[in-house]
Amino acid sequence: MSRFPRGFVENSSMEEPKIARRPSICFRPINPCDLERLEQIHRDIFPIRYESEFFQNVVNGGDIVSWAAVDRSRPDGHSEELIGFVTAKIVLARESEISDLIRYDSSKGEETLVYILTLGVVETYRKRGIAKLLINEVVKYASSIPVCRGVYLHVIAHNNPAIRLYKRMSFRCVRRLHGFYLINGQHFDSYLFVYFINGSRSPCSPLYVQNTNGVIVESWLHCRDLAVLVLNYMRSGIKTVASKLTINHEDKGSKWLKCKDNTRCLLPTQTKRNLASERVSSGYDYV
Repeated sequence: MSRFPRGFVENSSMEEPKIARRPSICFRPINPCDLERLEQIHRDIFPIRYESEFFQNVVNGGDIVSWAAVDRSRPDGHSEELIGFVTAKIVLARESEISDLIRYDSSKGEETLVYILTLGVVETYRKRGIAKLLINEVVKYASSIPVCRGVYLHVIAHNNPAIRLYKRMSFRCVRRLHGFYLINGQHFDSYLFVYFINGSRSPCSPLYVQNTNGVIVESWLHCRDLAVLVLNYMRSGIKTVASKLTINHEDKGSKWLKCKDNTRCLLPTQTKRNLASERVSSGYDYV
């Protein structure tokens, strides 16, 4: 039995052929001949183990859609070998974990989302924009589906390079999920990012917050929460104006108009002490 935990390999970086000065990066669907390479890259990149059923689903085109990145400039039969990949799945919007963030249009029928399952690029090809291009492939695919409302994904909270990439690509950080990942017996938080498409937008507003690593990310408030904030702000403003008006009337001794319906009216001759005692006895502030 290997002394290494499941989901890891002894040599974490695969030996890669030398990269051409100007690599020719192309994209194609993942197919059965990519199975071994796909499993190897997942073991090298991710600290969690994926079941064989997942890989079979990817390479055989089950309910998972996928894109492979290859470098056609590579020599010696490596031109079709995976150097990056992205896998995704179509889910029903109403059954997703962000169903409360989607504005539904009943006239369009059953609405969907595309969820990115895994995304990776081998180490020697990183920092070349390949991950961004792979995500663009997913966004283009999702945008071609009229009833699709967005693309979403999870990212572990300490993966700052990935977080910066998603924000640059206009993904919105809508939620922080505590303890979402369980890796080697330890829980890690996750951020949930969404890219809205086909005219969809969230019924929320961005709230910029700082995570534990000092990275500024966007959190989101539901409309009802935003309404509460606005209402509280307005109440605070009204109280401030009321306070100023009360002071002005007291200082200037301004006269009040006579009530037409003989209802109780404020007396313009009240002193500050009288007004204060009125407030205590009645429980209301006069404006």
